[in-house]
Amino acid sequence: MTVETKDYLEIKEYAQKVGEPDWFTALRLKALEALPQLTLPSFEKIKYQRWPIQLKGALKQRHSKPELLQQLSLKDAAHLVVQLGQETVTTKGLDLFEEQGVIICDWQTALREHPALVKKYFMKKAIKVDEDLLTAQHVAYLTSGLFVYIPKNTVLKDPLTSYFVQDATEKQDYVHHVIIVAEENSEFSYLENLTTLGQTETTANIIVEVIAGTNSHVKFASVDRLGRNTTTYLNRRGHLGTNAKIDWSMGMMNDGNIVGDFDSDLVGDGSHSEVKVVAISTGNQVQGIDTRVTNSGKHTIGHILQHGVILSRSTLTFNGIGHIIKGAKGADAQQESRVLMLSTKAKGDANPILLIDDNDVTAGHAASVGRVNQEQLYYLMSRGLPKKIAERLVIRGFLGPVLAEIPSQLIREQLKVTIERKLVDGQKDE
Repeated sequence: MTVETKDYLEIKEYAQKVGEPDWFTALRLKALEALPQLTLPSFEKIKYQRWPIQLKGALKQRHSKPELLQQLSLKDAAHLVVQLGQETVTTKGLDLFEEQGVIICDWQTALREHPALVKKYFMKKAIKVDEDLLTAQHVAYLTSGLFVYIPKNTVLKDPLTSYFVQDATEKQDYVHHVIIVAEENSEFSYLENLTTLGQTETTANIIVEVIAGTNSHVKFASVDRLGRNTTTYLNRRGHLGTNAKIDWSMGMMNDGNIVGDFDSDLVGDGSHSEVKVVAISTGNQVQGIDTRVTNSGKHTIGHILQHGVILSRSTLTFNGIGHIIKGAKGADAQQESRVLMLSTKAKGDANPILLIDDNDVTAGHAASVGRVNQEQLYYLMSRGLPKKIAERLVIRGFLGPVLAEIPSQLIREQLKVTIERKLVDGQKDE
């Protein structure tokens, strides 16, 4: 039996077990057939091709033990979804959203109960199935996710919080997909938490699509801390209509090697994307973060603000790409990427890239890679603070400008707690 035949049979068997609609199974098989013709995506100065980042092709239904969640201290929220592995284990307060016509459900439920909506939006606008090898593998072996649909003229004042917990107690790929659709004149706030339980070496392939309709406003925040032995491809994409806005606030606190691919396509005139990223690399970890904003519509605004900290022997690369397409008159593309290094063995890079294909636009960039200010450090230590605490204070000051720009106080506070925990753990490796 060839590998291709084995994968084909696994997909058919899995689809039958979970009651998946035929059209989606056909899409899986189409993606599987396309794999030999596709290549890995390329990112400037991010060398990941030899990582175990490709999916292994074992598509199986798996039930995780709910008691595993007792190892985590998950914060309560008024509107909450908790998923462990492939399954939803807890929901809270979703009925208040559903009374307004909002749809919030896990991936398999969305396929069964809302096939027309899923078919309309799944990898049609923000990203394509056959964009590259990793996106096609994602479709072929997808097992979990969340579908959120906010109808026209619906304003949700309270945020939705999700916890997606990868079960790495056994060897299995984690393939997860989130779709957020905000229709015309809608508003929605969302906080996503990614974490890992277990120490098994695994691969994660995660894609998030945010489709923002005309005059909509989506606030997307994430606190990501996937495990040390998880190699991750994390792709978050936004597609913005006329006068739509997406505020991205992402905390990259992962412990394993990861490629982050964050894109916002400003398609509609007057659309606006604000992207804020804070990242900390520790140990021997490698994080490559490629953040792109493409201005296609007229008078669009795309701003990127990225600050990262590197400890021990780790590596952090920031790519910031602002692309103004021909015809995007009055567009504004700005970016700032800064990296702070606390070790002589660490490696950091901040690469600003501006691609300007039209006149009558505004564009600019700032980038820096440097070591911790020794005068600041010595001043704090002269006041009696131990070196590690002094370092953490300097780091907080460095990350402060990004945190201050995050619109939600709740997200700011949660990120501060996660940053402190990551720094304390990272300093143990020094």
